[in-house]
Amino acid sequence: MSSTRTTNRRRALVATGSVLAMAALASCSSTDSGGDGGDGEGGGSTLSQIQDAGTVNVAFNGEEPYSYEDGGELTGATIALDKEIFGALGVDDVEGTQTEWNSLIPGLNADRYDAVSAGMSILPDRCEQAAFAEPTIMYTTAFLVPEGNPDGLTDWQSVEGSDLTLAVTSGAIEDGYAQDTGVDTITVGDSTDGLNAVVTGRADAFALTGISIRALAESTDEPVEATEAFVATINGVAQIGAGAEVFRKGDTELLDAYNEELAKINGDQDKWLEIMEPFGFTEAEYPPEGLTADMLCEGDLEAIQSELGLDS
Repeated sequence: MSSTRTTNRRRALVATGSVLAMAALASCSSTDSGGDGGDGEGGGSTLSQIQDAGTVNVAFNGEEPYSYEDGGELTGATIALDKEIFGALGVDDVEGTQTEWNSLIPGLNADRYDAVSAGMSILPDRCEQAAFAEPTIMYTTAFLVPEGNPDGLTDWQSVEGSDLTLAVTSGAIEDGYAQDTGVDTITVGDSTDGLNAVVTGRADAFALTGISIRALAESTDEPVEATEAFVATINGVAQIGAGAEVFRKGDTELLDAYNEELAKINGDQDKWLEIMEPFGFTEAEYPPEGLTADMLCEGDLEAIQSELGLDS
């Protein structure tokens, strides 16, 4: 009798312990995921976590003038924008993790950092993997070429159908342009690699956003120059593009808070220029009213042209 009671009591304790353990695991899962976009109770959401810590860790690719290190200090236009926005959210310290371009979104989704601050173009395939803030920078394209521009490059059509080899950053939008138009390429990890590819003759030109190419040409003593910037036309369609901050899909609370502060800046051109102009950005890169991340995620560029009145 005593033995039976003891055995039953032990079974009850084990069962109770198992239930408590499962409840604890469930609690930890919801609290520690950081990407649930919840209300922050228990410090669970990424927004509440970075606010509690006073620090946000953003990934960057080391591309001037967007986000890069200068003398060991994290700087650039998107970093300046982040400092303004995260500061308004009560997060005063913006730290960075440098990452190769193709690893930016995978690293974000692996929780290695809180956001991507690299001026990343909003593209439909990327929107399937991550959540983009509203547009912050409008994009053009340019080529870094040997001094004197020996091949006479002016726009995308000047390389399309040629026997030239173009250096492109792996996974960047120019890589996609090249694939769509059959242009021969070599892929590079960052803008420094692209510069070296042109200088050593491994590539005839390096394609990147216009402002990046201009900054790269101005920052080096190598015999290279930047072509005039242009809006690339691919398969007859002007490639209207914009870059933005990137978040995990589950971090809706953080995304909404970021967009709320961003709207105050995007709605005031003078304020936008105050932040971005020191890094070489001009009114040409200021996002037009009405352009949204959702429109760019849809990827219907002809519809965007019509919506914004740019097809007239």
